[in-house]
Amino acid sequence: MDLLRSLGHPEELLNLIRYKLGTGIKTRAAADAMSETLRTCYVYLNQTSRSFAAVIQALDGDLRQAVCIFYLVLRALDTVEDDMSIPLEVKVPMLHNFHTYLYLPGWSYSQSQQRDAQVLHDFPSISLEFRSLAKVYQDVIANICHKMGLGMAEFLEKRVQSIKEWDMYCHYVAGLVGIGLSRLFAASELEEPVVGEDTELANSMGLFLQKTNIIRDYLEDQQEGREFWPHEVWSKYVDKLSDFSRPANLQAALQCLNELVTNALQHVPDVITYLSRLHNQSVFNFCAIPQVMAIATLAACYNNPQVFRGVVKIRKGQAVTLMMEATNMEAVKGMFRQYSGVVSILTHTVPAEWRCTHPCRTT
Repeated sequence: MDLLRSLGHPEELLNLIRYKLGTGIKTRAAADAMSETLRTCYVYLNQTSRSFAAVIQALDGDLRQAVCIFYLVLRALDTVEDDMSIPLEVKVPMLHNFHTYLYLPGWSYSQSQQRDAQVLHDFPSISLEFRSLAKVYQDVIANICHKMGLGMAEFLEKRVQSIKEWDMYCHYVAGLVGIGLSRLFAASELEEPVVGEDTELANSMGLFLQKTNIIRDYLEDQQEGREFWPHEVWSKYVDKLSDFSRPANLQAALQCLNELVTNALQHVPDVITYLSRLHNQSVFNFCAIPQVMAIATLAACYNNPQVFRGVVKIRKGQAVTLMMEATNMEAVKGMFRQYSGVVSILTHTVPAEWRCTHPCRTT
């Protein structure tokens, strides 16, 4: 089916075949040199993240293990937040204190039935590998975990009202990830200190990804009883956010959708500036691939009724092509120009500054 969907795109077809033959991203994690618990952590990584597992395992040196453990710790924290079966009186203290569990060898949580519950059931394996990391890595991971847990707890019982609150929620759940990763890059000395020090750019990297996910996942979140679209925007069009799924409200739904996509595009200049500072190839690939996937996803969502009816996905061949070609700044700029241009062509309601090449300027 993946091959059939890419038949009209020869370059995608070739890249998809190369990917299926195993000539795509090369991973550097050697299982025979790992402890048993670290091997287990990489198993969990591959089980919980189809999109990030390959690029994490392609990172250079000890940064690879640090980012793997960082990802799994935050996946465990996110699983607690998402588990609607955990009573608030239990969940809030767990989120507040989760960073302390990293230093408790026996701590685990066995009652979650979430899809990724294994990272809570076997948290001792993850925390053991966390404690084996260099202290500079431990400090970054624990600090971000603490801040994220506090932020998640803050939004458990309230809806996102304003654009400012939308930015703050996205900061807690994704901007902090960007900041933490940037500090890990700098701590590894694979990147310059400024990468870890410029938190504004790192935060924008996370916000661009998170806003894309929130926009794309409208229907799934509605079905799960979650609402992340900001009230300040959607209330201009309907009385209830769920009203967008009604066919009679399609025009209003598309106008709101397009407004949110345009908001997300405001982060593109920061993304381009951030990526232009990176020197290590493995770090560049790790950072660039999710960002080009996000701009392609936004272009697919823009003015698309399918956002309110089902799942919007870019083609597998398209995704593989982005993964294999997003290896330098010129290629990445070209991708942002291409997909920003798609958005501009679809409607003239997009501000002129976001048409064609402007989002890709680095100065």
